[in-house]
Amino acid sequence: MLPASDILNASILVVDDLEGNVRLLERMLQRAGYTFIESTTNPHEVCELHRKNNYDLILLDLQMPGMDGFQVMEALKEIEADSYLSVIVITGQQYHKLNALKTGAKDFINKPFDLAEVLTRIHNMLEVRLLHKELHRSNELLEERVQERTAELQESHQETIFTMIRAAEYKDEDTGTHVQRIGYYCAEISEKLGLSSGFRETIFFASPMHDVGKMGIPDRILLKPGKLTEKEWEVMKGHAIQGAQILGNSKSPYLKMGAEIALNHHERWDGGGYPSGLREEGIPLSARIMNLCDIYDALRSKRPYKPGLDHMKTVEIITQGDGRTQPGHFDPDILEAFKQNDAAFCDIFDSYTTPALSDPEI
Repeated sequence: MLPASDILNASILVVDDLEGNVRLLERMLQRAGYTFIESTTNPHEVCELHRKNNYDLILLDLQMPGMDGFQVMEALKEIEADSYLSVIVITGQQYHKLNALKTGAKDFINKPFDLAEVLTRIHNMLEVRLLHKELHRSNELLEERVQERTAELQESHQETIFTMIRAAEYKDEDTGTHVQRIGYYCAEISEKLGLSSGFRETIFFASPMHDVGKMGIPDRILLKPGKLTEKEWEVMKGHAIQGAQILGNSKSPYLKMGAEIALNHHERWDGGGYPSGLREEGIPLSARIMNLCDIYDALRSKRPYKPGLDHMKTVEIITQGDGRTQPGHFDPDILEAFKQNDAAFCDIFDSYTTPALSDPEI
């Protein structure tokens, strides 16, 4: 039950082409204690007045010259923000009442006016209208709280990601610039493929975790400046499974995709990758995107055991092959997206050179 003051302070518009009817209704409402009453005898003014004042209730005569009450209600429907048309029609014609209710009116007042009936119908209608508005406001507040909580959870997920990335960087300083760039590469390819903004955001934050499993690789192997032995290489390849284990069993969409990428980013389209020898679309899309981006950055990057290549040479190797890397290693659609957007990769490599991950502009 609403306080009586809320109902008496509600805003009311009286619409009738007869000045006498308008004045009669105004006096009835004023004597009952209503404080916000406006009126017009021109039906063409109703919509503009409602836009300006957003009345809680409109008392609307149906039979008016030039624009009748039915036409007014149709026009009001187009501007009513919450689709709740709070209108009581005024009519002396019995057959108009049903048509008015079908058109959208919530109730009706008979002519000639009966004071008790008029005040009762107005009071009841205003109570329903104000409760409806209160519910609408409550729903808006609830939606705001849900959005705030979602943002808090997202921030928490991202903090977890940054912590894991920093842990990986601790063992290998070169990893810092690599993981910063990799998210931008993946977002660029995803956009070129026409993937959703949600996917692009998730892969931006998930892809830098692809090598988190290297935390479990001994330094003597991970940081070895020369070529790895066959046995050492088998140990190194274990970082894919270890990364998936570290990131697995999480509800965070970033960590879920991060685990998916960590496990599969060394799989190849032709089935020649590791650890499972997956091929073609059996490899998750996120990992297929990551595979090409990782190869590009690895070829460009200087390491103790090799020099970094320039952009043009790297593009040539990826698109034409050099024996070790072949075009058949990559998803053809992703390879085509790279060909169409390789200049962006060059810009990313040149621009992001500090070991700090910033928010994506995607």
